Amino acid sequence: MSRFNVRKVAVLGAGVMGAQIAAHLVNCKVPVVLFDLPAKEGPKNGIVTKAVENLKKLKPAPLGIVEDAVLIQQANYEEHLEELRGCDLIIEAIAERLDWKEDLYKKIAPFVNDHAILATNTSGLSITAMANVLPEQLRSRFLGIHFFNPPRYMALLELIPTEYTQPLVVDQLEAFSTTAVGKSVVRAYDTPNFIANRVGVAGMMLTFREVERSGLGYDIVDDLTGKKMGRASSATFRTADVVGLDTMAHVIKTLQNGAKDDPFNACFANPVALDKLLEMGHFGQKTKAGFFKKVGKDILQFNAETGEYVAAGGKADKEVTDILRKPAAERLKALRESAHPQAQFVWGILRNAFHYSAVTLESIAESARDIDFAMRWGFGMKQGPFEIWQEAGWKQVAEWVKADIDAGKALSSVPLPAWVFEGPVAQNAGVHTPEGSWSPKAGKYVPIRNLPVYQRQLFRENVLGSNAPSAATAGKTLFEDAAIRLWTLDDEVVIASIKSKMHTISGEVTAGLAKGLE
Repeated sequence: MSRFNVRKVAVLGAGVMGAQIAAHLVNCKVPVVLFDLPAKEGPKNGIVTKAVENLKKLKPAPLGIVEDAVLIQQANYEEHLEELRGCDLIIEAIAERLDWKEDLYKKIAPFVNDHAILATNTSGLSITAMANVLPEQLRSRFLGIHFFNPPRYMALLELIPTEYTQPLVVDQLEAFSTTAVGKSVVRAYDTPNFIANRVGVAGMMLTFREVERSGLGYDIVDDLTGKKMGRASSATFRTADVVGLDTMAHVIKTLQNGAKDDPFNACFANPVALDKLLEMGHFGQKTKAGFFKKVGKDILQFNAETGEYVAAGGKADKEVTDILRKPAAERLKALRESAHPQAQFVWGILRNAFHYSAVTLESIAESARDIDFAMRWGFGMKQGPFEIWQEAGWKQVAEWVKADIDAGKALSSVPLPAWVFEGPVAQNAGVHTPEGSWSPKAGKYVPIRNLPVYQRQLFRENVLGSNAPSAATAGKTLFEDAAIRLWTLDDEVVIASIKSKMHTISGEVTAGLAKGLE
């Protein structure tokens, strides 16, 4: 694969995502020019100037060094389209209006050089629909590029090619996104919400339904569905508040309208509590009130029946947290068999995740690995749904899920796909093997993509069941404590693996590094 040399990137649209994508490119020392409409009053770059100034105030900070905001070159479509000729990658990030995008594409087309890649950052519209309104000479170099918010901090980047996209273009953009932008890339099919938001937001909607069934408070649900389940500490409802309930409602609407043939579609109606919060103008963290609200030092939670905020702080019962510490097979068995409402709730959301992932896999992703990677990198899970299922015992879990479907306990009556019980997956007790991960569309195990950029990685991230080598156990250990591991692969180079929380350079880490120098 020829090297894709990016001299400069143009970002079209200085809204929340466009400006933050530009900021992250600056963080990565990639030259960037940020475009928007010319301001109606004052300097023509006024809209972009305001967006760049706002980057300095946002939390968490989009810029590693605030002063680097000056490195974002400011531009508008009236005066600076010639700047596009020097750009090798153009990322369009304007509002989700196909007619607006079509007008913009026509405007910029004469200024896009012959080798530049044009990508759209969207979480809603069909990439193919956008490709169809593009000037023909750009279609083969056009694809979707879905950054997760906030772009500086979220590892996941989804690439969504269309039938027109040249395979080399996708390879080039994946290599650039990995090496220069520091992202973990998953390729997705052009389906509503792609992979991570399709499975993740559907999972949140199914969780809402299980909350309604169980009657548990948001505080207890978040205590159960955070770190105790190997997920992000923001769990379920806190995550919704951070993302923004208005943003979440938009993504849900895409799911409702775009995936009408989804057998779980009936579960995607807005929960009553969400509608009430939206009506009240409570959009989560950005409005300082959502499912949760901080008053002084107290955290309150929303009561949908009364429309008021009440005391929060409830925790999961010890009986259930003890179960969650068990190995996967024991854990799932104990959750399913327990009469405790909290245990039944957790089993319900796990069952729904297995059920939904299996049913949608063929239509949204090349292989099961892509779903597991997307959920780990995009939603902060330690393991994806297929990894948990496989670790707990593929056949047994499949039988439990089937039994719940047959008994009407699941949220959809659609059966698990035949490949779950028959053929290679059943024979190999799972979707992940050293040979590759299961692809229902291909009917075989698909190996992990091996671009040159990945051949440089000795310990590439992989999935449970792949038996890939792990840096945590590889080589010969020279010294190890709670803060650091010193080890070698060749008895010549000493490698230091920092183990402290958030890789903080503590006194213990410094002492370990000194040992490494000795």
